[in-house]
Amino acid sequence: MKKFLKTTSLLLMCSFLLAACGNLQDSSLSSGGSDTSKSNVQTTTSSDSSSYDVLLSGGKYKTSAISGITAADNTNQFNSRSFESGLMKLSKKQFSTNSYVFQEGQILSASTVTNWLGRKSKKNSSGLNPQSNGSTAENKRTPMYFQQMLEEDYLTKQDGKYKLAGMSIGIAMNKTDYYQKKQYGATYKTSISTEEQKEQGERIAKEVVKRLRANKEVGNIPIVVGLYSVAPQDTLVGGTYFQYSVSKSSSLGDWTTLDYKNQMLPTVNGENAISSSDSDAFSNFKDHIENYFPNLSGVTAQAHYDGTSLKSMDITINTQFDGLAQITSFTQFVQQSASKYLPSGADLDINIQTVDEQQSVVTRTNGKFTSHVYDAD
Repeated sequence: MKKFLKTTSLLLMCSFLLAACGNLQDSSLSSGGSDTSKSNVQTTTSSDSSSYDVLLSGGKYKTSAISGITAADNTNQFNSRSFESGLMKLSKKQFSTNSYVFQEGQILSASTVTNWLGRKSKKNSSGLNPQSNGSTAENKRTPMYFQQMLEEDYLTKQDGKYKLAGMSIGIAMNKTDYYQKKQYGATYKTSISTEEQKEQGERIAKEVVKRLRANKEVGNIPIVVGLYSVAPQDTLVGGTYFQYSVSKSSSLGDWTTLDYKNQMLPTVNGENAISSSDSDAFSNFKDHIENYFPNLSGVTAQAHYDGTSLKSMDITINTQFDGLAQITSFTQFVQQSASKYLPSGADLDINIQTVDEQQSVVTRTNGKFTSHVYDAD
């Protein structure tokens, strides 16, 4: 097992803190139903009602011990962020941003999750990946299905103390399992069918909830469990959640099927666009800014869909200029162009950057644009 600390996890962490205005409230933290904790905590107050306030401890953001732990390497850098952000979207279906505050998972330990991600064996009876059948043949070996796990905690204020009142668990399931027949050797892969992925995911989720319920700190709080399909290494987008369930007792509730899709724009390898109108709109936006500022190295987007409905776009614009006047002017132009050409109903996150550094950002959330040029007075 290896622990990989993802840069995208830090970016997501920063987004929570940037979304918060800076009003801080003091209280005491108590995990679960206990009132024994005396540690002082604070919460940030979010400026956006669609975002959670964040629980701080001693004025500091607390990270999860299991962040970045994976069963095996997967070099697709987009998986980490979509795994985290997707689970928070599912959480909002159960835990209102007006009633709960967010904290990265504090219940599961690194050693526990490392064991759970391993294969079941005599030495690791808690492993949730199946025991190896001894074969290394692509279509005969038993693959590693369970790739990564994520915990998010949701707390409410009761009797002047913040108590754990809800939890969300992300279970990342491989669509492609990469492996080596010998250490440092060539990499091979085993494909996993949608049916297998679903069956194994539901099996693992059931066992995870059973183990969590045995923890006194968790007790009978609601637990949201999302199954995430890990995008293969050779794709330019992250994976998606394909179903979720809510446990309100010792067992899981019914599974709800999700129809989330991600697509790179412009499309590659002859792939058909999920929405031709969205694809055309992005092409018009791309052409417009490239014609105005020729010193661009590339303009790409990750489009995020629920079915055929575009929910958001993450756009990256690579530039070759670094003058402050150019960057400021270009940022303003990008915002104007986005308002004119890109689909009006989708949230936008437009990052303007060189190979070496972030230069500016333009966002649109709930129809409202904001922008920022870095290192500008």
